[in-house]
Amino acid sequence: MYGLSTNFCCCSIIKTPPIFDIHIVSNIGSIIYFFSALLSAAWVMKFLTGKKAILRLSKRAMHLEWKLVKEIIFLGTSGFVMSVTNGLVQIVCNATLQRYGGDIYVGIMTVINSVREIVTMPVTGLTAASQPVIGYNYGAGCYQRVKSAIRFTAVGCIVFTTVVWAVLFLEPRFFLQMFTKEPGILQYGVSAMRIYFCGIFMMALQFAGQSTAVALNRAKQAVFFSLFRKVIIVIPLTMLLPMIGNLRTDGVFWAEPISNVIGGTACFVTMLLTIWPKLREGSYCSQ
Repeated sequence: MYGLSTNFCCCSIIKTPPIFDIHIVSNIGSIIYFFSALLSAAWVMKFLTGKKAILRLSKRAMHLEWKLVKEIIFLGTSGFVMSVTNGLVQIVCNATLQRYGGDIYVGIMTVINSVREIVTMPVTGLTAASQPVIGYNYGAGCYQRVKSAIRFTAVGCIVFTTVVWAVLFLEPRFFLQMFTKEPGILQYGVSAMRIYFCGIFMMALQFAGQSTAVALNRAKQAVFFSLFRKVIIVIPLTMLLPMIGNLRTDGVFWAEPISNVIGGTACFVTMLLTIWPKLREGSYCSQ
């Protein structure tokens, strides 16, 4: 993975010429990205078919089993749905903020989304890393290990996001200044960031619940809660809350913590009610 990332970055840097005309930046950047990705893909295929690979690809093994393909696609649908709904939510948020607050608040939301991507990256990594551990031990009948992995993932995510929430609440201006020096964004962005991230620790429960569902081949459950939090809760609240009292732009930012509390609780409790009881003691795994 590190080799792939390094190769991709180096290709992009080496191939990037000095660009002075702003009108050709976009086109040249796209071409560079395409050829860098193509070269990186060729490098990966060379490695996977070479002698250093533990599991080497061969022509005899490169045929599709549609049953497995369907399962893989279905399991990946959860992440796909989450990405699509994030984009949809962003469109609704920007349109609502433009209506009630103007360009400054659209800029604030852009910065907040950048901060969110950074602070949730470790949580995403932890939950993604737990999936093969949970899935393997469940298949092996090691239910106590599955429980331990779920506990570790949930507690780790909650602790990390709680620390993140505390830091963002105490020093929101520092994170805003990482992306902009615009006085208006710095002035109004402090309270907006505090509102937006005040329920982030509850989102950890959704991450843990969804990753467990995906690991145990419960893709329908994972997809449902991806849609539930974003489409059923966030989007309606984003449009309705600004019309209540004098909330206006604050209502848009309050939609996120409210959805974190409702969606995170619903997802994790459902996991405890549907999956946890099946992890009975007395498994045939040697602990």
